[in-house]
Amino acid sequence: MSNLRQEFIAFSVEAGVLRFGEFITKAGRKSPYFFNAGLFSDGANLGRLAQFYARTLIDSGIAFDMLFGPAYKGITLASATAVALAGMGRNVPFAFNRKEAKDHGEGGTMIGAPLKGRVVIIDDVISAGTSVRESVDLIRAAGATPAAVLIALDRMERSGKDEALSAHSAVQEVSHAYGMPVLSIGNLDDLLAYLTQAGAGADLARHKDAVAAYRSRYGV
Repeated sequence: MSNLRQEFIAFSVEAGVLRFGEFITKAGRKSPYFFNAGLFSDGANLGRLAQFYARTLIDSGIAFDMLFGPAYKGITLASATAVALAGMGRNVPFAFNRKEAKDHGEGGTMIGAPLKGRVVIIDDVISAGTSVRESVDLIRAAGATPAAVLIALDRMERSGKDEALSAHSAVQEVSHAYGMPVLSIGNLDDLLAYLTQAGAGADLARHKDAVAAYRSRYGV
């Protein structure tokens, strides 16, 4: 696990965003962990999160011209990442959408810089891939090119019902469907590595077996 990914998992645990216990996912599965990026809810944590997004994007070597944040969580994430990138000497425009069209003022559903060039979609996680599909449609409709998706955590989890699991994860399906890379700051393997290392502490390490069993059952 790279230092950046290790730092991100530790940061998410410290911030209370990555939690362990028993949770029901959107797919109805009983998961031993839960990641909620909406809990990065103060300035210091958001600023640090944006640094992780920016460093991951730069380190990827992907060529890009601007950022797009799908409503709603992506709005804050893309905006904060643009600020972090500017602080690293890479000043790029960003845009986001609103879910309801505005019929006064500037009107429409798009806010921010015009969509053009190579656009990176910034979001928290990918579950069903709905927000990515909507984002790709908006970007292409504007004549721009979706270049990549950047998320915080890749659960590396196969979609579908238990008796008919897909061969691919939601992230893999998005990548295949749109022919573009999906980057993540961290993933489930990084999480397991964190729980295995001594620094995690006994209180966290006790969740390792449950997470490993979940990975074995649903992982790709």
